[in-house]
Amino acid sequence: MKKEIAATERPEIFTEQYLAAFGNMSWYDFVTAMPSLVFVVTGWKSNGKENACLHSWSSFAGSGADNFICILGKVNKDGHMYQSLKETKACVLNFPSNDIYDRCIKTIGNNQFETDEITASGLTAEAALKVNAPRIKECFLNIECEFLWEHELFEGSREAAVALKAVNICMDSERYDQSRLGRYGKNGFLFQIDQPTNPETGETTPFGPGIVEQGKPVPWITE
Repeated sequence: MKKEIAATERPEIFTEQYLAAFGNMSWYDFVTAMPSLVFVVTGWKSNGKENACLHSWSSFAGSGADNFICILGKVNKDGHMYQSLKETKACVLNFPSNDIYDRCIKTIGNNQFETDEITASGLTAEAALKVNAPRIKECFLNIECEFLWEHELFEGSREAAVALKAVNICMDSERYDQSRLGRYGKNGFLFQIDQPTNPETGETTPFGPGIVEQGKPVPWITE
């Protein structure tokens, strides 16, 4: 049966220290365990070094024939990625498959200001075609974006939502056909899934990156 879980009734298992260890996350992140696409945001730091930020908590929407918009749902205003976006007004969203995910994770540790973060993590930087930002060569999809706007998640938040507009896409042609490599399944898009947690006991289920498997088509009948 369904139960009500109020935001003000946080279980004792979710201490402030616990939440801080997971990057200023809400305990609802763990209770809902909603999947979100994984990608690496790349740009240039003010010293000319590569910036790479493993990212999730975002959404994508087409709006009109010529507008494909990405909303980065949670960008730390103290981080290199935010500073790069403010300075260059551009970035690239790079989508890895599972075979290079371990190297993408290394961008978290290789995030010093004087570090070429793509190269230091064992990945290859290449020039974007339409924006002033590096791309990750090994990623099967790169979306080059221009900065549109930002907005605090709530008044006084240390994080902001950032809107980006896609201006160019580079995709591995092997991904065009789902019967070959495709974009889904074990070789396709990865999804961040925060450890599914029982809100009453605090028991968690360890979970790696998720994937999307093809479901059975459902007729689009609305009446």
